[in-house]
Amino acid sequence: MINVTKPFLPPREDYDHYINGIWSRGWLTNNGPLVNELELKLKEYFDVPHLFYVSNGTIALQIAIKALGLTGEIITTPFSYVATTSSIVWEGCIPVFVDIHPETLNIDPSLIEAAITPDTTAILATHVYGNPCDVEAIEKIAAKHSLKVIYDGAHAFGTTYNGKSIFHFGDIGTLSFHATKLFHTIEGGAIITQNATIAKEIAHMRNFGHEGPEKFFNVGINGKNSEFHAAMGLCNLKYVAKILEERKALSARYDYMLRALRVGRPLIQQKADFNHAYYAIIFESEKSLLDAIEALQGVYVYPRRYFYPSLENLHYVRQEQSVVVSDDISRRVLCLPLYHTLSYEEIDMISRALLRAQNN
Repeated sequence: MINVTKPFLPPREDYDHYINGIWSRGWLTNNGPLVNELELKLKEYFDVPHLFYVSNGTIALQIAIKALGLTGEIITTPFSYVATTSSIVWEGCIPVFVDIHPETLNIDPSLIEAAITPDTTAILATHVYGNPCDVEAIEKIAAKHSLKVIYDGAHAFGTTYNGKSIFHFGDIGTLSFHATKLFHTIEGGAIITQNATIAKEIAHMRNFGHEGPEKFFNVGINGKNSEFHAAMGLCNLKYVAKILEERKALSARYDYMLRALRVGRPLIQQKADFNHAYYAIIFESEKSLLDAIEALQGVYVYPRRYFYPSLENLHYVRQEQSVVVSDDISRRVLCLPLYHTLSYEEIDMISRALLRAQNN
């Protein structure tokens, strides 16, 4: 059986080394030494001044919204994982959907200004599949209208834009370190900002608002993560360069094997060094997609309709928002298996099944 993804696991002895240290110290959570070490190494990796390791990517988004003091409407994309929209609603704000670009699949900056109202306070955009948004256009609009910008970079670990990490952009960027991601800490996430004042808010917010044992700086939540999760992150960080290389090579193999398949591929932004977080293909019709899924499942291969459905269909958002491109793409896009131990032989088998389905 071949699933859409498979978590990377480091050599067991690497993890055991860190676990033995945790056992001897008895310091399991609450900003322990491994959490601090992971944060420092990630700051070095991304070359950013402020990074906070948190319990997951969803709490990262929620803290980001709270730390920026956002209210009212937040312009966002309907083509993302549900956590992007749900975090906005959870924090008492209103998601306003702007349609996506039909080629990059990211929010279309040319449509953003028409959606801005006196109640708009921010733009929350997703780097879909790790493909950078048009950050220059988005931030120009945000500056013009005095809006905050959050980038959901759940997929964007290792992606660069114009020679630097994509997390150099926006007021805040968030990551997910869930086990399905190319870099993971089993469960986890991070919040990145360039702004020291915002960083101070986040630092207190993720730890109940504590400023010392008997004093509270602001409203907070338990967004911390444990030493055990940080240990996995420290192990996996050593292998990130190799993982990125392998995913690039595997994606190239798909490109070669599927050259005769009548599908589209997301257009990667110019100036971007893409991390190959996902291998997405866009079929000519939903029927073609469903036929392909049936053919793949017939050989015990399980891709994923990611993202489906388009988020304007959620019952808890403002109804009758027209995002025809997102709705159309969501019905025709499929993510194929892609992970570090996937072999060329398995990719070839997957590709042959897709080609057979097309020719039937």
